[in-house]
Amino acid sequence: MKYDILINGARRSVAFTQLGDKPSQVTAIIDGRSVEADAARILPGRYSILLGGHSLEVNVEETASGLLVYVAGREFQVEITDPRSWRSRRGGSIQLEGRQQVTAPMPGKIVSVLVAPGQKVEAGQGLLVIEAMKMQNEIRSPKPGVLERLFAKEGQTVSAGEVLAVIS
Repeated sequence: MKYDILINGARRSVAFTQLGDKPSQVTAIIDGRSVEADAARILPGRYSILLGGHSLEVNVEETASGLLVYVAGREFQVEITDPRSWRSRRGGSIQLEGRQQVTAPMPGKIVSVLVAPGQKVEAGQGLLVIEAMKMQNEIRSPKPGVLERLFAKEGQTVSAGEVLAVIS
């Protein structure tokens, strides 16, 4: 999976590949340089990462503009963009119209369903949470409306691009 990441304003291109059958072990190619890592979530927002033989404790906080990441006494402002995601290409002031399908941006496991069919939702409201590579990602409504259909269930494994819900 490839991402464009802004770290304190500096753009980085990062691609992740899982090593073997262990989801915690990945190879990250950062601006063309390969790095192997093993990451484990200790607590919500706290991770232990083994990187090049060095153990790091990483704390992550969500903010309105992205993430605040604390490592070894340093703070980093991080914004992650999935280039395949429609969210990264739409303007912030554009209002989507008509029925909208909400799809999984990555393969993972549904860990929480936050809404029920027939429920009114607002633009940006959380619909469900997907866990991928030991990180939880909230999937949000692309527009205000009514949750017409919900295809995802807690515990279900989903593929990237799989339709999870329909908002009308």
